[in-house]
Amino acid sequence: MREALCHAGLYHDRQINIQWLQSEDLETNGTENLLKSAQGIIIPGGFGYRGIKGMLAAITYARQNKIPCLGLCLGMQVMVIEFGRYALGSESVNSTEFDPDTPYPVIDLLPEQRQVSEMGGTMRLGTYTCHLVPGTRAAQAYGETAVYERHRHRFEFNNHFREPLERKGLIPSGLSPDNQLVEIVEVKDHPWMVACQFHPEFRSRPNHPHPLFSSFVGAAKETLVEGTQVTLPLP
Repeated sequence: MREALCHAGLYHDRQINIQWLQSEDLETNGTENLLKSAQGIIIPGGFGYRGIKGMLAAITYARQNKIPCLGLCLGMQVMVIEFGRYALGSESVNSTEFDPDTPYPVIDLLPEQRQVSEMGGTMRLGTYTCHLVPGTRAAQAYGETAVYERHRHRFEFNNHFREPLERKGLIPSGLSPDNQLVEIVEVKDHPWMVACQFHPEFRSRPNHPHPLFSSFVGAAKETLVEGTQVTLPLP
């Protein structure tokens, strides 16, 4: 991920200044003190509940203050939870990974995964096709109609909440070929707030930065002429 940011920095002729944060520090020290200098915020991948509250706080800060924000894998799931709490007006919105009894499971296992007991058997691994929705920031970043990205995760966007969240401004901008899996989401009326279910950093190269990282850094650099600082709340 660090290298993918540097690749994007090379493309935009910017030196990337990364501020690494433990997301648990955001839970105790607040977002204003730790994030006020950030020009862009990345919510990275991971597993488990530890640090999720801090990640949610970072996403809320980015959404409310119009700071470019990129969510990766778990980062997408947490972005969906945060937007769901805002859109549905309930702190009970969650992933069943963190709260199996949540009444609003915006992130959940696929039905066919529920009876699989071995963790490896429930994971979506490898390269999958993603179709991009025309006119979205994701489609603009890639400049293509279909792309192939690498996955490593268990939980997915719950389609029962796709329509109500979309009405409130969460746009599914990347979808599986059968339209059943949401691969990319973005927040409407925000300068740049995009999250993907896959790991784009795996496909980034020094002479060919990944389109999402490049678009993210391009949005972040607009907030300051001299350089680009990116903050990463880690689980």
